[in-house]
Amino acid sequence: MTATTTAAATGTPAYRVTAARVLRSEWHKLWTLRSTWINLAATTVLTLGMGAGISAAYDGSGEGGLDPVLFVLLGTQFATVNLAVLGILATAGEYATGQIRATMTAVPRRLPVLWSKAAVLAAVAFVLSLWTNLLTFPLAQSFLTGTDQAAALGDPGVLRGLAGNAAGLALLTVLALGLGAVARSVPLAAGAYIGLVMIVPEVLRMLPYGVVDDAVRYFPSKALESLTAAQPGPDAAAPGAALLALTLWAAASLAAAAVTLRRRDV
Repeated sequence: MTATTTAAATGTPAYRVTAARVLRSEWHKLWTLRSTWINLAATTVLTLGMGAGISAAYDGSGEGGLDPVLFVLLGTQFATVNLAVLGILATAGEYATGQIRATMTAVPRRLPVLWSKAAVLAAVAFVLSLWTNLLTFPLAQSFLTGTDQAAALGDPGVLRGLAGNAAGLALLTVLALGLGAVARSVPLAAGAYIGLVMIVPEVLRMLPYGVVDDAVRYFPSKALESLTAAQPGPDAAAPGAALLALTLWAAASLAAAAVTLRRRDV
């Protein structure tokens, strides 16, 4: 008697949907997409290239007044967009192609798909960003010797800033993934992400209210700056508070995505 026949006779499915299998499925799905390779390669190249280019052109005047880690990792401004696109495509992209129907048919409970996508993307974004940061920093510092931006990996706050930047980018990727699942449209999700991360904080800073300034420091882009800086400025959030803020932003996005998945048809 075959396994399928035996399973039918006993009334149990031949293959069970488990968390490990859903996770493995999302892992393979991510790496079979050409957009994954393009986005990850672009993230590394732009971060490395911009860090080395700015450092090589720096004249040591000290006019910028930036934290050394923030200065070297200015290229991660592109990473916030590249990785967000990757997160949005992981959810909204499936709605655009219609693949989401096959995914939800295979996993009828739906939510394990969302958790698996978030876990896979967060892990990939963190590892890639940390590896890129650890390459970019010493490369950029080779051009900054003798300037006010010179620093070493062993200096206070430097390694924490490099790792904090990677953690922040991973959380922003999860935030974008959740927006993609809610919007179910790549353009709408991208617009919402850019508005929330890049536009809204700058608009709010124009308002003449101290409470608004206090709130803005916990918005995603400002929290990422606080996490990246080796020595956050007096007007910035503490690294621990910034990490908590980004975690809550990502959690809120995933919660909204979970509600949408449960209440709306694919």
